[in-house]
Amino acid sequence: MFLKEKYFHSPGWRLKAAFDKDANMGTDKPSKLSVEQLIKRIAAEYDGLSKQLKVIAQYVERHRDHIGLDGIQEVATQCGVQPSAVVRFAKHFGFSGFSEMQGVFRDGLTRQLAPSRNYKSRIRDIIESGSGSLSSVEIAHEFLSGSLAGMQELQNSLNGPSFKKAVDLLAATDCIWVVASRRSFPVAVYLDYALQHTDKRVCLVSSLGSMHLGQMRSVRRGDVMVAISFAPYAEETLACVAAAQERGAQLIAITDSGMSPLARKAQTTLQVQDNSTFGFRSLTATMGLAQSLFIALAYELELPYQPTTPVGKVPV
Repeated sequence: MFLKEKYFHSPGWRLKAAFDKDANMGTDKPSKLSVEQLIKRIAAEYDGLSKQLKVIAQYVERHRDHIGLDGIQEVATQCGVQPSAVVRFAKHFGFSGFSEMQGVFRDGLTRQLAPSRNYKSRIRDIIESGSGSLSSVEIAHEFLSGSLAGMQELQNSLNGPSFKKAVDLLAATDCIWVVASRRSFPVAVYLDYALQHTDKRVCLVSSLGSMHLGQMRSVRRGDVMVAISFAPYAEETLACVAAAQERGAQLIAITDSGMSPLARKAQTTLQVQDNSTFGFRSLTATMGLAQSLFIALAYELELPYQPTTPVGKVPV
C-alpha cells in the first residue's frame, strides 16, 4: 500500500498523468473537432438520441453552412423545438452550450465549403422582397445558378472512401437492383439504363401495380441494391430495402443525410444535397452523382481488358 501511494505521488507519475490528461483533451474536447468529425460523432450516436434531439441532429447535418451564422432562436424555430432543446443537444455532445458548438461550424464556414450560401441568400432576398418582376429568363438563370452551386457542393463534399466502396460493391456483384420512388425515380431509371451497358443482371424496381415487394422475392444473397431517397423518404423504397436486406442483399444508399433511414442500413452511403429554387428542388447534383458512379464502375470493369502493350508485341 505504501509503495502504491509513493508511486502515485511521485513527480514522474504526476507528469505522466498531466500528459495523458492533455492528450485526452486534445482528442475528446468537442471544440477542437472539425465540422466533419462532429457530424460523424452525431451520426454515430444518432440512434440513442431523443426524438427532439434527432430532429436537431438532422437539421445540423443538412444545414451545417447555416449553423455558424444563425442564432439559437432561428435554429430552434427551424427544428420546431424550444431553444432549451438546442442547448441540450449541444451539451449532449460535450459543449458548454450552443455558442461553443456554433464555434465549430463558424470556424469551418468558408466559401469553398459552402458555395451555395450566397445563392441561397440571394433567393431568400428575392422571395422576401415580394418581387414579381422576374422574367422567364431570369428565373431560368436563378435555377441554373442553384444547380451549379449544388454540383460544386457535391464536388467539394464527396466522400472518397464511401464512393470507392460503392464502386467496389457494384463491380463484385452479379446482380444490381435499383429502387427509388416519386422525385428520385428518374435517377433510378437513368442508372437502370446505364448499367445495362455492363454484363450484369440489372433490375429496376418500378413498383408497377404496387408489386414492388413481389419483385423482392427474386433478390438473392450477394446481390447489391442501389436505393435513392430523400426526406421525407418514400415508404415504398424503405420497404424494398428492408425486404432485400432480409434476403442477404447489400445496400448502397444515395440520400441527403448520414442519419436517414437508408444510411443507417447501408454498407456505404453517398450523400448529396440538391438546391431548391422558389420551392422547386432540382435533381442536377443527384443525377451527376449517379452518372459519376456509373462512369467509375465502367472504368473499373473495363480496366482489366485494356491492352497494356502495343498490338503485335509480346511483353518481356
